[in-house]
Amino acid sequence: MGCDACGGGCGTLTLGPVELALLNRLGETPFLPAASEYDRKAPVYLEEQAYRQEEYAAAILALAAKGLLQLDYDIPLERFDYKAYGAYPLHGSMALTGRGQDVLDQIAIQGIEE
Repeated sequence: MGCDACGGGCGTLTLGPVELALLNRLGETPFLPAASEYDRKAPVYLEEQAYRQEEYAAAILALAAKGLLQLDYDIPLERFDYKAYGAYPLHGSMALTGRGQDVLDQIAIQGIEE
């Protein structure tokens, strides 16, 4: 899926279905939990199971690389029960960046090209 997040001025931003699902989820819930091993190579997100864990990890990393989401293992969610993430030593959070919010706004206004 492509989304022209800049009104045509900066090119096309390509988003996969898992990336789009996570962006939409972050548009509804501003902060989501994340976890990882100490190497921080593969983020873990267990709150939904519409896709495989590997797909969520790849989407989180792709969204962070595109500047649409901030992944921070040093800022866990307050009052969130990380019990399901107990196998992972790092407990943190992820949230939309300003650019990520802009992309969601543009999607809402302009839609998405398949």
